Amino acid sequence: MTTEREAKINRVLNHRQPDLTIVMENVHDPHNIAAVMRTCDAVGIQEIFVLNTQISTHKKFGKKSSASAAGWLTIHQFNNTDACIAAIRKKYSKIYATHLGEHAVSLYELKMTEPVALVFGNEHVGVTKECLAHCDGNFIIPQVGMVQSLNISVACAVTLYEAFRQRMLAGYYSGERRLPQEQWQTLATNWGLYGEEA
Repeated sequence: MTTEREAKINRVLNHRQPDLTIVMENVHDPHNIAAVMRTCDAVGIQEIFVLNTQISTHKKFGKKSSASAAGWLTIHQFNNTDACIAAIRKKYSKIYATHLGEHAVSLYELKMTEPVALVFGNEHVGVTKECLAHCDGNFIIPQVGMVQSLNISVACAVTLYEAFRQRMLAGYYSGERRLPQEQWQTLATNWGLYGEEA
């Protein structure tokens, strides 16, 4: 391993956010999935949750290389909503879903410096009622156009960069390690085994 690669792995791992995650529920389009994963990697999310209750489980997320963000993420797959939510609740104190409901608040009102999971639903019908019942609240991305929705990958990017902004201001990207030591070491070892430059 080159000195440059070792420095990059250390830098990336020291910016990983152990208390920020996303949930993709019944997302069909593999291009959307790939785009969401790239954004997650870009803002320092390490683990994501993929919940498929209406479609077949995604068996493959892409080659583990710099060409695919999937190789750098920890992906948890579920086909049962209760089991997925139970796993999320072990680490994240709040779960918010993108949903245009009566009590939905603006994205910019969310406090995303606390341990939070953000749920993004299916491209056509959004987050299911079953999943919404487990959430602590709903949020919308403010818009002033004729079309009242964004593509899931765009909505996720907008949302995660607001989380990034809040966390940056709170000092969460100072370069001081935030991942638990054991997880940090495991990832460092695994990433060092990849034979391609990132």
